[in-house]
Amino acid sequence: MADPRLLAVKNLLAVLDGRSLDQVLAAQSAITDERDRALAAELSYGVCRWFRRLGAIIDHLLQKPFKPRDRDLRLLLMVGAYQLLYSRVPPHAALSTTVDGTRTLGKAWASKLVNGVLRRLQREQAQITGGIDAEPALRYAQPDWLYRAITAAWPDQAAAVLDALQQRPPMTLRVDLGRITRGDYAGRLAQAGITARPHPVVESALVLDQALAVARLPGFDEGLVSVQDAGAQLAAPYLDLAPGQHVLDACAAPGGKTLAMLQQSAGLTMTALDADPQRLARVAENLQRAGCHAELIADDAGAPAQPGWSSRRYERILVDAPCSATGVMRRHPDIRLLRRPEDIDVLVRRQAAILDRLWGLLAPGGRLLYVTCSLLPAENAEQIAAFLARHKDAQPLKLPTTPGRRSGEGVQLLPGIDDTDGFYYAALGKPA
Repeated sequence: MADPRLLAVKNLLAVLDGRSLDQVLAAQSAITDERDRALAAELSYGVCRWFRRLGAIIDHLLQKPFKPRDRDLRLLLMVGAYQLLYSRVPPHAALSTTVDGTRTLGKAWASKLVNGVLRRLQREQAQITGGIDAEPALRYAQPDWLYRAITAAWPDQAAAVLDALQQRPPMTLRVDLGRITRGDYAGRLAQAGITARPHPVVESALVLDQALAVARLPGFDEGLVSVQDAGAQLAAPYLDLAPGQHVLDACAAPGGKTLAMLQQSAGLTMTALDADPQRLARVAENLQRAGCHAELIADDAGAPAQPGWSSRRYERILVDAPCSATGVMRRHPDIRLLRRPEDIDVLVRRQAAILDRLWGLLAPGGRLLYVTCSLLPAENAEQIAAFLARHKDAQPLKLPTTPGRRSGEGVQLLPGIDDTDGFYYAALGKPA
């Protein structure tokens, strides 16, 4: 039987080496004990979410830092500290299993050290954490550069946003309103013993009171309902779709927005594009589940290698652009470990290349919707302002600000305030 705590250490080592936590956890699907797998995932997500704060606490308690070859011990201590501070694991179990982990790692020499550090944290928790939390970036477990960027971009909302990014995200459903009303589907959930509340603004969204396996959702296998954040559900209505339109979904994986568009408006001719063939397979799975069809193409939206799709004209184009993903850190807390400040300029250039390339494919009278899950103006309002300066034929189109708030020519949704993840939307029209 695998030790979930040591699995978490292994997962965290992989993240520190540059792999995404989702990829790492997917590779553990062969672990047969579901409880061990679930606990390892919980510890991995939790330590990533609080990584910087936990690291500061552990470093404060150590008389001298571990050597690089013993970074697994530091991570093991962080797993133990996470259990003491944030989990419902009994303190004696958190202590004993963490100490036992030193022996399993072949580093029994550290067992007394690990025991002493965690017992001191248990005794002096208020004093130790109070000193750490005096520095706001540590209190919110954010890298300094990202803390500064968020507070500069959203000074009045920063505290609420940063606090929300530390919370566990809700599980939100998108109901296929073409087949069932939201109220009727909520009734089906209630019959199955599942409680949910309607999202206050997004008509297709139901927010579950407690996350659960999708296999328990009535009608999931038939595409009656999908798992999708309420903010992401706005893409389809913001495109103003109509039957018979040719639609390009660039950067389409994993396919949630592709499926939403097809279910919202019958008779679309849909082309779903993604540069990653493996991620494109996720799009196919999503569509197959709901009995929907789209042309799937593996190609780079910013530098096409296939002439077919890139020589057509489309009435609607969705650009769900590669971005920093800073708006979805509550779902993907490893982002704060993987993202670097120099990544932003690279992403901004890639976004601009994709926008410039796809603008030429938009038919006269068409609409292009630019979307990111970023909180940073460089990827959002500033990106659109620069695009409009380059393309005099582009006309910004007004979008609703419920949910959200105006940001340049687009709308920004903020986690913790809009009951969504952090998304940016901008709609651009081409004259007929």
